[in-house]
Amino acid sequence: MTTSRRTLLGAALAAPLAAPAIGQTAAWPNRPVRVIVPWPPGGSTDVLCRLLCEQMQTRLGQPFTIENRPGAGGNIGADALAKSTPDGYTMAPLTLGAWHINQFLYTRLPYDPQRDFQPISMHWELPNILVVSAQHNPANNLQEFIAWAKAQRNGVSFGSPGVGTTAHLTGSLFNLRLGLDGTHVPFRGAAQIIPAMLSGDLNFAIDNLASYIPVVAEGRMKAFAVTSAERWPTLPNIPTMAEAGVPDLVVTSWCAMAFPAGVPAPIVERAAAAIREIKQDAAFAERFLRAGARPVFSTPAEVTARVARERPMWQEVVRVSGARLD
Repeated sequence: MTTSRRTLLGAALAAPLAAPAIGQTAAWPNRPVRVIVPWPPGGSTDVLCRLLCEQMQTRLGQPFTIENRPGAGGNIGADALAKSTPDGYTMAPLTLGAWHINQFLYTRLPYDPQRDFQPISMHWELPNILVVSAQHNPANNLQEFIAWAKAQRNGVSFGSPGVGTTAHLTGSLFNLRLGLDGTHVPFRGAAQIIPAMLSGDLNFAIDNLASYIPVVAEGRMKAFAVTSAERWPTLPNIPTMAEAGVPDLVVTSWCAMAFPAGVPAPIVERAAAAIREIKQDAAFAERFLRAGARPVFSTPAEVTARVARERPMWQEVVRVSGARLD
């Protein structure tokens, strides 16, 4: 099923409503739900959110309308969510930047990640993947690429969807550990990075795997390594960073669906229950995996716990990378 850039097709079959004893919130949703995606159309967060929202509207009987609000490393969309009415009719897929990385990049944020968001459930998890243009790079594996990069008199360039994203931070760590003279080039999203690489204007990226599955499958890009601890199921021939000769570079990106803080608990529970049902569907899980991510469900409390557990690590990664935005 395809969707327009602005609206995910009309409502499908309505799911049974919860018991009336819960109160008026049991009728949620009884009108369209706005879904703010803090990244451009075509990137991994956008694509994976649309897959989920197709299923949400089918099961819950109301349209889930996508509104892309990219910019500032996801801060524009995250701030729009934080300032929306907490009635259950605005939600967003928030990635690591919104949950904890951006607070270490910016002197001041327009929102408080520990106060302004109500987690619903984990949405997806995926590794980053190191890719180069098949037409413009002679390397056939990671070690050949490293040797090629070190031989470039003017250094190499790598792209990311913005300063402080996992693609930027992972690329910076990769260059630092291997002694590469790498220049970071920020874009608004993978939809802009890919053409720059295919034209030869950009040398490589270590970006979210989901965005690059199609161009790798088509042979227009070569993939040299994934940043997960194990090989990715749909790309069994692509080694991990450790297998390719770069140990201790394990990075996974993840996303969690969220409401603004203050949404009534019965609505949060109903939304989480719908996501849980969707993630248990084998056909959906297979489709999601083919798109480049592992579907994940969790309770709201588990999202909060993961954010708290990972926050010190990302604080240190930001410090080491030297990334800063004011």
